[in-house]
Amino acid sequence: MLTDTKIRTAKPAEKAYRLADSGGLFLHVMASGSKIWRMRYRSPEGKEQTLTLAPYPAMSLQDARRARDAAKDIKRQGIDPVAHKKIAPALLRPAHEEVFEAIAREWYGQRRDLWRPRHAHDVITSLERDVFPLIGKLPPSQITPRTVLHVLRHVEDRGAIETAHRIRQRISEIFVHAIATDRADSDPAAVVKPALRPVKRGRQPAITDLDEAREMIRKTEDMAAHPVTLLAMRLLYLTAVRPGEVRGARWDEFHDLSGSEPIWVIVAERMKMDREHVVPLAPAAVEVIEALRPFSDRWPHLFPNSRRPRVPLCENAIGYLLNRAGYHGRHVPHGFRATF
Repeated sequence: MLTDTKIRTAKPAEKAYRLADSGGLFLHVMASGSKIWRMRYRSPEGKEQTLTLAPYPAMSLQDARRARDAAKDIKRQGIDPVAHKKIAPALLRPAHEEVFEAIAREWYGQRRDLWRPRHAHDVITSLERDVFPLIGKLPPSQITPRTVLHVLRHVEDRGAIETAHRIRQRISEIFVHAIATDRADSDPAAVVKPALRPVKRGRQPAITDLDEAREMIRKTEDMAAHPVTLLAMRLLYLTAVRPGEVRGARWDEFHDLSGSEPIWVIVAERMKMDREHVVPLAPAAVEVIEALRPFSDRWPHLFPNSRRPRVPLCENAIGYLLNRAGYHGRHVPHGFRATF
């Protein structure tokens, strides 16, 4: 391992030589006396490569190690730091310049309390999974539209087109924050939107013919399945709420079940529109709720998971039930809203 003293006192020789540090990083001491940080590594194809970082003392030992780690992070994504010239130069960032990940986490910290917990989790998870490994260690000044598009192409290539659009929007909002706080001059994510693959819009598969819907319900309810799953599907089609709202239904959300106006009050934090939703309950819906008591009235949720009763029913349970009844690709749980 190198030290500042060893680097500073290294003298030129008749021929250039190397002073090794760790992880492939070395200081190349030239015959002329100049000293240059370089890094040896193997490309994704297995070819030995050398990445030139910056001269010493313009880049300190500490900064050289950070640059080495950044190059390794890029390489883990299957990217050759030398081949991607738009990314590699950013490894030469000045020590004082804040990196994208730090600014992004600051932006997230200012907003997460305004979001529903699930959305906040989705935002930071998408950044940690798809963005930070590629550009998290780069300063905003070194991130170009081409670099952003490279990040988004990785997301598109796994078929997550809509996710790529959401991530682009989040990157753009982070750059707007950086511009407002005088840490960036432009938003490279704003100009790449037209270059992304379009999102195919269309409604969920749903049966909307009344007779066919009755036949589907009959076939599905005749399936051998756990009673809680069957009752969850029945409450779903009797109320036309979203599947997640049924799965997460809690006993304390139901009121006046024995009265003349029974209702289900879904709390705002469980709603997509982030506001309380009141669902009037037909007599058949009340019967479903009462039928659930032997199964779940000792748990918080109406529809407990059969293996872990303190958490709700598996999100795929109703979908699997419909698939086994022969409706794969023809009707999904969310499709009951279209049926309704």
